[in-house]
Amino acid sequence: MAHYCRDNGILLHIHRIMLAVIDRQKNHGMHFRVLAKALRMSSGDHIHAGTLVGKLEGECDMTLVFVDLLRDDFIEKDRIRGIFFTQDWVSMPGVLPVASGGNEIIREAAKWSPELAAACEVWKEIKFEFEAVDKLDIN
Repeated sequence: MAHYCRDNGILLHIHRIMLAVIDRQKNHGMHFRVLAKALRMSSGDHIHAGTLVGKLEGECDMTLVFVDLLRDDFIEKDRIRGIFFTQDWVSMPGVLPVASGGNEIIREAAKWSPELAAACEVWKEIKFEFEAVDKLDIN
């Protein structure tokens, strides 16, 4: 897919929501740091990296670590941040981490769609309030 996108001038977007399938199961054993590296190697241009709150939540330090892993060419070993070895990406292009909610677009569209406005009214009180699963596993 990456080759097709390059050949046709299309950006390749990688969405982090697949993390929910892979990582929300607490006993799975795959951390997003590992997945972030795999996503970078897939040659995407940008990734929906999520934020520190909401359905793609994560601890602040953990989120910043994988943002660095996606973006920077060279990452120094830093066990406190959960980086267990130096990572030199050499000439592999970085991935632009993007945190976007899209709520403004939905609110604007709801002005013209009574069905969407009704759905927004029903779902406006829904909050994702649970303990983060994707945590740094260092002591």
